[in-house]
Amino acid sequence: MTTEETSRFVRLRVELVVEVEDADAVTKAALRRIADEPDMPADERVHAENAVTEDTAEALAYLVDPFDLVNEVPGVELAQASWSSEPVDYDPDSPDWDLDEDDVEEDEDDEEDGVG
Repeated sequence: MTTEETSRFVRLRVELVVEVEDADAVTKAALRRIADEPDMPADERVHAENAVTEDTAEALAYLVDPFDLVNEVPGVELAQASWSSEPVDYDPDSPDWDLDEDDVEEDEDDEEDGVG
């Protein structure tokens, strides 16, 4: 397949599990970020402040910006991003948390197609 036949767009999936050791610090940082946005409408500001105060996962999502992940990558411009956060029960020994699971399926598909 030539370069002209392939899409210039790439879907990059990143899944992170983080341990929040200081929920209060995360909430305070999110509130500071909100306060530092002078163009935010008052009603949106109140909604954001309530959301990050009530839910540490929301506060973390407010602080993590997908643009920050790619803004210094040469030749790349972020076209669209969405992200969410949720509290989870994390057990690193559980097969549900096998981060290479998707790669294994892809590798198996590639082998069946004669690739790899």
